[in-house]
Amino acid sequence: MAHTFRHLPTRVLCALTYNVCADSTSIEFGIMAGSVRRPEQTGPPELFYNEDQARKYTQNSRIIEIQSQMSERAVELLCLREDQPCYLLDVGCGSGLSGDYITEQGHHWVGIDISTAMLDVALDREIEGDLILGDMGQGIPFRPGTFDGCISISALQWLCNANKKTHNPPRRLFRFFTTLYSALARGSRAVLQLYPENAEQLELVTAQAMRAGFTGGMVVDFPNSTKAKKFFLCLFAGVSGVLPKGLGEESAEQGVTHQASFVKERMRFKNAKGKSVKKSKDWILEKKERRRRQGKEVRADTKYSGRKRRPNF
Repeated sequence: MAHTFRHLPTRVLCALTYNVCADSTSIEFGIMAGSVRRPEQTGPPELFYNEDQARKYTQNSRIIEIQSQMSERAVELLCLREDQPCYLLDVGCGSGLSGDYITEQGHHWVGIDISTAMLDVALDREIEGDLILGDMGQGIPFRPGTFDGCISISALQWLCNANKKTHNPPRRLFRFFTTLYSALARGSRAVLQLYPENAEQLELVTAQAMRAGFTGGMVVDFPNSTKAKKFFLCLFAGVSGVLPKGLGEESAEQGVTHQASFVKERMRFKNAKGKSVKKSKDWILEKKERRRRQGKEVRADTKYSGRKRRPNF
């Protein structure tokens, strides 16, 4: 059953069609195996962020405080031009809490979200930005070079899960990053806050961002804290910039480590194209596993995988 957000006012730029499961009761929320499930593991975001969740986001003072803090940090990491209004994109804008901070800083913005309930609340709040209903995994519909920067708060991890049979996380991530790269002005940045489930998920996200043309890396604030620790994927469009330092005691060392990891991984993918490089068996197997996670076809492992080739004289 296809649903289109048709009742938005003229201030909404466009409405994208997407598919929603008609039987929302089939989605299980809450507790699983004695532990709290991550929201993105419970089902599609357009069903999880229903009217109840939308109200919670706009009425819970703790959620508002956290959202505002992360939005402030994301905008700070954009390193925007001072004393000059910018045109920003907010991916996964929800009810417009991040947009409120962008407006306070004197910038203009456009928000995109997949939840009609969240966008309804944003409209009721009479936020200053323009709104679009859309699935970021299908790409963002903007002309090249439209925005001076992009932020996203707690939305990117949703693309790492296949909530529908047609979903392929690597392809959806690549589609999102490709269209985002195009929509950003050259020399601008995108700062995407996320809650990664594990190291493999971080690698999946950064690999697709690199494939789309971005450089950059992961900025980790308060890396030694279990509660205050925050991950920000800081991406550069068209230029290679210096990765900002994370907040906390070991912020300098943490920032350099993640930046080096990102650049090293990018060089590894470049050097592997069309060349027969002598590497260990473990390196070959790790590379093949990484390509499988990206949705690429890879030959099955055999006893000959990683065996050194005889030199040609």
